[in-house]
Amino acid sequence: MTGRLDPGGVPTIDVKEADRRRRTPADGPRPLLVDVRELDEVVAVRAEDVVVIPMSQFALRYRELPNDQPLMLICASGGRSAMAAAFLATNGYRDAVNVAGGTHAWERGGLPVRRGPLAHGEGELPTR
Repeated sequence: MTGRLDPGGVPTIDVKEADRRRRTPADGPRPLLVDVRELDEVVAVRAEDVVVIPMSQFALRYRELPNDQPLMLICASGGRSAMAAAFLATNGYRDAVNVAGGTHAWERGGLPVRRGPLAHGEGELPTR
């Protein structure tokens, strides 16, 4: 599965497609993987190189995300990230997709994860 709309109309991709997009981006900037889980969840397990903006802060911080770069939203299983992707679309972000299955599917799929406290700078937006 490369892309589809979830029942709420949010563009959705699976974890394998999200990983492929990160490794071999199309022409243009590399997509950002944005984790919207709360910090304790992120510390437990996370995909490598995620930007962390918890749902509890998302409405206040979403403008930190670039509007000229593809965004892939991820949470534990796909529910919160679907809401975040829909919120971004409503607020003018043209290229935001939900990662179906979330971090659970990412880890089950054998994709690289990290555990434990975030290292200095980890989870922050890359400098442009």
